[in-house]
Amino acid sequence: MRHIRPAWPWLLAGVGALITAVLCGAAVGAAGIPPWAAALDLLSRLPLGIESPLTPRQSAVLTELRLPRVLVGAAVGGLLALAGAGYQGVFRNPLADPYLLGAASGAGVGATLVILHAPGLSLGPLRLIPLAAFVGALLGVVGAYVLGSLAGRGGTAALVLSGVAVSSFLSAVQSLLQMTRTEDLRRVYSWIMGGLGRGGWEDLRLIAPYALVATVVLLCCAPLLDLLALGDDKAASLGLNPALVRLLVISAASLATAAAVSVSGLIGFVGIVVPHLVRRLVGSGHHALLPMSLLVGAAFLVLADIVARTLLAPAELPLGVVTAFIGAPFFVMVLRATRDRVA
Repeated sequence: MRHIRPAWPWLLAGVGALITAVLCGAAVGAAGIPPWAAALDLLSRLPLGIESPLTPRQSAVLTELRLPRVLVGAAVGGLLALAGAGYQGVFRNPLADPYLLGAASGAGVGATLVILHAPGLSLGPLRLIPLAAFVGALLGVVGAYVLGSLAGRGGTAALVLSGVAVSSFLSAVQSLLQMTRTEDLRRVYSWIMGGLGRGGWEDLRLIAPYALVATVVLLCCAPLLDLLALGDDKAASLGLNPALVRLLVISAASLATAAAVSVSGLIGFVGIVVPHLVRRLVGSGHHALLPMSLLVGAAFLVLADIVARTLLAPAELPLGVVTAFIGAPFFVMVLRATRDRVA
């Protein structure tokens, strides 16, 4: 019988890491605000009788500029890591990732279409950018999965190569779209590189309903993914419909990816780095892996954004560049470990 590690100590540690990262992210900037002062200022807004140590100007900088950016970064990182853990569970493939499976590229094409041709369009209370990104992400993943299946029983290699092929094709489509609207090239290019420079309260309101639905569905699917890990035949004998579970998880993970991409642009490797690190801590049980990936992914991207803001200050690195520097070597290690296990 497989030993199941207790999840609650790690979940508490994940919550603590996220709170620490958010306070550090809110404190770092030109107007120096210590993390403890940022924490007291935020607590002063609650009916606890605590006074803020910040001046009105510092408090405005904290709540109107830094805090929304940090929270957008936490949401994006958490969603990408959660989507990566979901993809890896449903495909039973350690290399499955929103970026490698074509989900991020597909979401990028969908969002770019709206940014270039209908930036203010909405369907009732819903903005069109996340919806278009969701459709693109879903098409990208389905395309990679179908192409990998047509390639035969190639396993990990077939899926990764199919994802690379689909991502390359979608990137070419995106480049073509950009060339049709050269006057918007700079705006789209900065979005493709990924970053949180535009992050604000409006972005949080934009992705909140999509992020909430995707997160709830994926977390509720944790026990189903554990059953799916036993194999389709065994899962079916226990009353599970593997095809339905795959459809549900892939749709929710694609929605999470689309919500993240729609406000941050293309940020790679979060969905593969974080779940692998978390799996080493809490094991492969999805009851702990999914919520911990959400928490650690949020903290990871907030800290990566601090690096992007400060490494070449006052200039700012694209956040996608920072995650690529971290994720590319990590991906090579995971690929090598996967090859060794197969061999």
